[in-house]
Amino acid sequence: MFWYHQPPRDGLKLVATVTAWLQSSYEEGYSEAKFDISRDNNDYSVMTIKNVTSKDAAVYFCAASDH
Repeated sequence: MFWYHQPPRDGLKLVATVTAWLQSSYEEGYSEAKFDISRDNNDYSVMTIKNVTSKDAAVYFCAASDH
């Protein structure tokens, strides 16, 4: 599963990847300290943004891969 965010007037950016084994891998500039990601199974994932500020304003996307 992949989590992305797209800030206003900017391109889509990958936040993190969560494997089928529930391992999270964060991209540079993103961390679990700010973006907490849980995944209960292969169909369900939740990303929680901690200590939200106006700088976090964006559209957030979740995508899944079936391979």
